[in-house]
Amino acid sequence: MLIVFSGRSGTGKTTIARELARRIGAVYLRIDSFEQAIRESAIAPRSVEDAGYRAAYAAAENNLELGRTVVADSVNPLRVTREAWRAVAARASVKAIDVEVVCSDSNEHRRRVESRTTDIAGLRLPSWAEVVAREYEPWAGQQVIVDTASAGPDECVADLLARIT
Repeated sequence: MLIVFSGRSGTGKTTIARELARRIGAVYLRIDSFEQAIRESAIAPRSVEDAGYRAAYAAAENNLELGRTVVADSVNPLRVTREAWRAVAARASVKAIDVEVVCSDSNEHRRRVESRTTDIAGLRLPSWAEVVAREYEPWAGQQVIVDTASAGPDECVADLLARIT
């Protein structure tokens, strides 16, 4: 199975995706890690987003073909990136589950964005202005929505597990 986490920066998707992957023993792929590694490479392009997503698609497909469950963690803001993840699952003949993580309380979301730190060396986190300005297309398909505004990570993961298994 391919479980694709999406959502604006600072909603809590990395915390939930990482914990879900740990609990179910899945391969965890974080776009931020791929993009930062590309930025630090000798051939870093001006924009790493496309390269980061493409590298993650390939890693996901390789692991799905081995029979592993994959949890992918990214903003995944565009229809084209969402469709690309579904195409990976289709080529590997596995089920894809789209999970959109939101924080419906904008004050809480802003507080999280402005107070968080990163665990990836060299990664620059976006400001609140950058988070809200980033293009984020509305969903056209079915996704499981997880609202982190009033629930902690453990509660969100438990709820998600109940909804996807």
